[in-house]
Amino acid sequence: MIAFGIANTSPLMNLSVVGRTASTTIAGGAYEMWLQGEPITGALVAFCAVLAPGSYLLFMLTLLLAARRSPVPFWVGEMLRWVNHFQIWSMLEVMMLGILVALIKIAELATVEAGIGMFAVGALVLLFPAIVVNFNVRELWQRVEWVDGEMPLPAAAEVAAAEPRA
Repeated sequence: MIAFGIANTSPLMNLSVVGRTASTTIAGGAYEMWLQGEPITGALVAFCAVLAPGSYLLFMLTLLLAARRSPVPFWVGEMLRWVNHFQIWSMLEVMMLGILVALIKIAELATVEAGIGMFAVGALVLLFPAIVVNFNVRELWQRVEWVDGEMPLPAAAEVAAAEPRA
């Protein structure tokens, strides 16, 4: 959450051309796309680079805090279903690749300096897979207490899908 906060509040890079400098954040870049007549692109960037990763991290933090309770609250099952949707739409690595390609192309025309936000996004690109690998979904599914005492069919299918196959 700390790296996400830094990535979204600190400038990604500083551009200098002929004495003029400019810098922006991820959300600032999406807003600028909106203002420049590209509302769909701006909205997609805002969703995939800010809203989806932020929601994913918030859901994961909530799930980790709920997992500490005994018994695990009933709403954890519903959150476990939704967290996968946010993870799929969190496209920080795609955004990072786009930024690096743009940096290489613009480096001939301007002086480019990476900002602290760029390093935070780089950290997030590494931290997101680490979260996915270390979070045991199956264990949490098994700890959810259902009203009728049985796991519903969609949840049972998700647990079966999360099991490693031989």
